[in-house]
Amino acid sequence: LEEIDASIEKSQEALNKCEVIKEEMKGCVNKIAIMRYKAFPDVGSDLSFSIAILDSHNDGILLTGIYSRQDSTTYAKPVDKGISRYELSEEETYVLNEAINKK
Repeated sequence: LEEIDASIEKSQEALNKCEVIKEEMKGCVNKIAIMRYKAFPDVGSDLSFSIAILDSHNDGILLTGIYSRQDSTTYAKPVDKGISRYELSEEETYVLNEAINKK
């Protein structure tokens, strides 16, 4: 009986550790969406991009790279609970919504 009680106790400890890990995982990146597009009509291919990288709380970052013939610019916008305090482009809004809606 002591061995059974010890096994039950160890099983409960393992379950408790799993719950802790499960909670910690909510803060890890687990929702990603990306979109490639042509930002300007005179640029040949889909060389620009927007990517949303979020955790389970919909906190994270939006990265956008805009490619043109003259230069390339990258923007980073923080996301807090699915909302960025910065104005978003149509493409950024799309990838943000795609990432938020991932399970």
